[in-house]
Amino acid sequence: MNDRDVIRELKSLGAEQTRKTYLRHGVGDKVFGVSYAQLGKLQKKIKVDHGLAGKLWATGFHEAQILAAMIADPAQMSAKEIDTWARSVSNYMQSDALAGLVSKTRFAAATAEKWTRSNDEWIGSAGWQVLSWLAQRDATLPDSFFLSYLETIENKIHEAMNRVRYAMNGALIGIGSRNIKLEKKALAVAAKIGKVKVDHGDTACKTPDAASYIRKTAAYKMAKAARG
Repeated sequence: MNDRDVIRELKSLGAEQTRKTYLRHGVGDKVFGVSYAQLGKLQKKIKVDHGLAGKLWATGFHEAQILAAMIADPAQMSAKEIDTWARSVSNYMQSDALAGLVSKTRFAAATAEKWTRSNDEWIGSAGWQVLSWLAQRDATLPDSFFLSYLETIENKIHEAMNRVRYAMNGALIGIGSRNIKLEKKALAVAAKIGKVKVDHGDTACKTPDAASYIRKTAAYKMAKAARG
Protein backbone atom coordinates (compact mmCIF):
# COMPACT_ATOMS: atom_id res chain seq x y z
CA MET A 1 0.00 0.00 0.00
CA ASN A 2 1.14 3.56 -0.66
CA ASP A 3 0.12 6.66 1.28
CA ARG A 4 -2.77 7.44 -1.07
CA ASP A 5 -4.13 3.92 -0.68
CA VAL A 6 -3.96 4.20 3.10
CA ILE A 7 -5.73 7.57 3.19
CA ARG A 8 -8.52 6.19 0.98
CA GLU A 9 -8.80 3.20 3.31
CA LEU A 10 -8.95 5.44 6.37
CA LYS A 11 -11.65 7.59 4.82
CA SER A 12 -13.74 4.50 4.07
CA LEU A 13 -13.36 3.20 7.63
CA GLY A 14 -14.35 6.46 9.31
CA ALA A 15 -17.46 6.55 11.50
CA GLU A 16 -19.14 9.75 12.63
CA GLN A 17 -19.64 8.59 16.21
CA THR A 18 -15.95 7.73 16.54
CA ARG A 19 -15.09 11.07 14.99
CA LYS A 20 -17.19 12.87 17.59
CA THR A 21 -15.46 10.92 20.35
CA TYR A 22 -12.06 11.97 19.05
CA LEU A 23 -13.18 15.58 18.87
CA ARG A 24 -14.20 15.46 22.53
CA HIS A 25 -10.67 14.28 23.31
CA GLY A 26 -9.14 17.33 21.69
CA VAL A 27 -8.32 15.97 18.24
CA GLY A 28 -8.50 18.62 15.52
CA ASP A 29 -10.64 18.67 12.39
CA LYS A 30 -8.32 16.49 10.30
CA VAL A 31 -9.84 13.27 11.59
CA PHE A 32 -11.81 10.49 9.89
CA GLY A 33 -13.21 8.66 12.90
CA VAL A 34 -11.33 5.36 12.55
CA SER A 35 -11.24 3.18 15.66
CA TYR A 36 -8.02 1.86 17.15
CA ALA A 37 -9.28 -1.66 16.41
CA GLN A 38 -9.37 -0.82 12.70
CA LEU A 39 -5.97 0.86 12.90
CA GLY A 40 -4.63 -2.31 14.51
CA LYS A 41 -5.91 -4.36 11.57
CA LEU A 42 -4.22 -2.00 9.14
CA GLN A 43 -0.99 -2.27 11.12
CA LYS A 44 -1.08 -6.07 10.83
CA LYS A 45 -1.69 -5.74 7.09
CA ILE A 46 1.14 -3.26 6.49
CA LYS A 47 3.50 -4.56 9.20
CA VAL A 48 6.64 -2.34 9.27
CA ASP A 49 7.10 0.24 6.53
CA HIS A 50 9.20 3.18 7.65
CA GLY A 51 9.02 5.06 4.36
CA LEU A 52 5.23 4.85 4.34
CA ALA A 53 5.15 5.91 8.00
CA GLY A 54 6.97 9.15 7.19
CA LYS A 55 4.56 9.95 4.36
CA LEU A 56 1.52 9.23 6.51
CA TRP A 57 2.77 11.41 9.37
CA ALA A 58 3.32 14.27 6.93
CA THR A 59 -0.36 14.23 5.88
CA GLY A 60 -1.41 15.73 9.21
CA PHE A 61 -4.46 13.46 9.41
CA HIS A 62 -4.95 12.19 12.95
CA GLU A 63 -5.39 8.49 12.23
CA ALA A 64 -2.67 8.57 9.59
CA GLN A 65 -0.24 9.85 12.20
CA ILE A 66 -1.32 7.28 14.79
CA LEU A 67 -0.89 4.53 12.20
CA ALA A 68 2.49 6.01 11.21
CA ALA A 69 3.74 5.57 14.77
CA MET A 70 2.48 1.97 14.69
CA ILE A 71 4.26 0.94 11.46
CA ALA A 72 7.46 3.01 11.76
CA ASP A 73 10.75 1.21 12.37
CA PRO A 74 12.36 2.49 15.59
CA ALA A 75 15.77 1.39 14.31
CA GLN A 76 15.43 3.71 11.31
CA MET A 77 14.25 6.77 13.23
CA SER A 78 16.79 9.59 13.29
CA ALA A 79 16.99 12.29 15.95
CA LYS A 80 16.01 14.86 13.30
CA GLU A 81 12.98 12.85 12.24
CA ILE A 82 11.87 12.42 15.84
CA ASP A 83 11.96 16.19 16.41
CA THR A 84 10.20 16.85 13.09
CA TRP A 85 7.35 14.56 14.04
CA ALA A 86 7.17 16.06 17.52
CA ARG A 87 6.70 19.59 16.20
CA SER A 88 3.42 18.61 14.54
CA VAL A 89 1.87 16.89 17.58
CA SER A 90 -1.32 18.67 18.57
CA ASN A 91 -3.13 16.37 21.01
CA TYR A 92 -2.43 13.81 23.69
CA MET A 93 -3.30 10.79 21.54
CA GLN A 94 -0.57 11.71 19.08
CA SER A 95 1.76 12.44 21.99
CA ASP A 96 1.09 8.99 23.42
CA ALA A 97 1.71 7.30 20.07
CA LEU A 98 4.93 9.18 19.38
CA ALA A 99 6.27 8.55 22.89
CA GLY A 100 5.69 4.81 22.50
CA LEU A 101 7.66 4.82 19.26
CA VAL A 102 10.50 7.03 20.51
CA SER A 103 10.92 4.88 23.62
CA LYS A 104 12.05 2.03 21.35
CA THR A 105 14.72 4.07 19.56
CA ARG A 106 18.39 4.51 20.46
CA PHE A 107 17.63 8.17 21.15
CA ALA A 108 15.06 7.46 23.87
CA ALA A 109 17.04 8.59 26.93
CA ALA A 110 18.46 11.71 25.25
CA THR A 111 15.02 12.60 23.89
CA ALA A 112 13.40 12.21 27.30
CA GLU A 113 16.01 14.51 28.84
CA LYS A 114 15.39 17.10 26.13
CA TRP A 115 11.60 16.92 25.89
CA THR A 116 10.88 16.90 29.63
CA ARG A 117 12.33 20.43 29.69
CA SER A 118 10.16 21.64 26.79
CA ASN A 119 7.72 24.54 27.19
CA ASP A 120 5.41 22.92 24.63
CA GLU A 121 2.61 20.99 26.32
CA TRP A 122 2.56 18.08 23.86
CA ILE A 123 6.33 17.69 23.53
CA GLY A 124 6.74 17.97 27.29
CA SER A 125 4.04 15.37 27.79
CA ALA A 126 5.71 13.02 25.30
CA GLY A 127 9.03 13.43 27.09
CA TRP A 128 7.62 12.29 30.41
CA GLN A 129 5.88 9.40 28.69
CA VAL A 130 9.15 8.31 27.09
CA LEU A 131 10.72 8.44 30.55
CA SER A 132 7.97 6.18 31.90
CA TRP A 133 8.59 3.67 29.11
CA LEU A 134 12.33 3.77 29.80
CA ALA A 135 11.72 2.96 33.46
CA GLN A 136 9.79 -0.12 32.42
CA ARG A 137 11.84 -1.29 29.43
CA ASP A 138 15.49 -0.24 29.70
CA ALA A 139 17.31 -2.34 32.27
CA THR A 140 20.67 -0.81 31.28
CA LEU A 141 19.89 2.57 32.83
CA PRO A 142 21.06 3.03 36.45
CA ASP A 143 18.56 4.02 39.12
CA SER A 144 20.42 7.33 39.44
CA PHE A 145 19.15 8.29 35.98
CA PHE A 146 15.62 8.52 37.35
CA LEU A 147 16.29 10.21 40.71
CA SER A 148 16.48 13.77 39.37
CA TYR A 149 13.19 13.25 37.59
CA LEU A 150 11.54 12.19 40.84
CA GLU A 151 12.79 15.43 42.36
CA THR A 152 11.37 17.43 39.45
CA ILE A 153 8.01 15.68 39.80
CA GLU A 154 7.94 16.43 43.51
CA ASN A 155 8.77 20.11 43.05
CA LYS A 156 7.06 21.03 39.79
CA ILE A 157 4.15 18.73 38.96
CA HIS A 158 1.43 21.03 40.25
CA GLU A 159 2.68 24.03 38.27
CA ALA A 160 3.18 22.09 35.02
CA MET A 161 0.85 22.34 32.02
CA ASN A 162 -2.30 20.22 32.08
CA ARG A 163 -1.27 17.18 30.02
CA VAL A 164 2.32 17.44 31.25
CA ARG A 165 0.96 16.98 34.79
CA TYR A 166 -0.77 13.82 33.63
CA ALA A 167 2.38 12.49 31.96
CA MET A 168 4.52 13.35 34.99
CA ASN A 169 2.09 11.40 37.14
CA GLY A 170 2.43 8.49 34.71
CA ALA A 171 6.20 8.74 34.87
CA LEU A 172 6.02 8.61 38.66
CA ILE A 173 4.09 5.35 38.35
CA GLY A 174 6.54 3.98 35.78
CA ILE A 175 9.59 4.83 37.87
CA GLY A 176 7.98 3.51 41.03
CA SER A 177 7.22 0.23 39.29
CA ARG A 178 10.83 -0.33 38.18
CA ASN A 179 12.26 -1.92 41.33
CA ILE A 180 11.90 -1.92 45.12
CA LYS A 181 14.40 0.89 45.68
CA LEU A 182 12.67 3.26 43.30
CA GLU A 183 9.27 2.07 44.48
CA LYS A 184 10.00 3.41 47.97
CA LYS A 185 11.29 6.72 46.65
CA ALA A 186 8.35 7.15 44.27
CA LEU A 187 5.83 6.37 47.01
CA ALA A 188 7.45 9.05 49.17
CA VAL A 189 7.08 11.54 46.31
CA ALA A 190 3.46 10.49 45.75
CA ALA A 191 2.72 11.11 49.42
CA LYS A 192 4.23 14.59 49.27
CA ILE A 193 2.48 15.76 46.10
CA GLY A 194 -0.94 14.35 46.99
CA LYS A 195 -3.76 14.39 44.44
CA VAL A 196 -2.81 15.45 40.92
CA LYS A 197 -5.57 17.40 39.20
CA VAL A 198 -5.87 17.16 35.41
CA ASP A 199 -8.63 18.65 33.25
CA HIS A 200 -9.83 15.83 30.97
CA GLY A 201 -12.46 17.97 29.28
CA ASP A 202 -15.75 16.43 28.16
CA THR A 203 -14.57 12.85 28.68
CA ALA A 204 -14.83 10.10 31.27
CA CYS A 205 -11.04 9.88 31.65
CA LYS A 206 -9.54 10.06 35.13
CA THR A 207 -6.08 10.65 36.55
CA PRO A 208 -4.74 7.52 38.24
CA ASP A 209 -3.61 7.66 41.84
CA ALA A 210 0.13 7.03 41.60
CA ALA A 211 0.59 5.37 44.98
CA SER A 212 -2.25 2.91 44.37
CA TYR A 213 -0.93 1.94 40.95
CA ILE A 214 2.63 1.50 42.20
CA ARG A 215 1.46 -0.75 45.03
CA LYS A 216 -0.77 -2.79 42.68
CA THR A 217 2.15 -3.33 40.32
CA ALA A 218 4.40 -4.41 43.19
CA ALA A 219 1.75 -6.85 44.42
CA TYR A 220 1.34 -8.28 40.91
CA LYS A 221 5.11 -8.80 40.55
CA MET A 222 5.28 -10.54 43.93
CA ALA A 223 2.39 -12.84 43.04
CA LYS A 224 3.95 -13.62 39.66
CA ALA A 225 7.30 -14.42 41.29
CA ALA A 226 5.59 -16.69 43.81
CA ARG A 227 3.97 -18.65 40.97
CA GLY A 228 7.43 -19.17 39.49
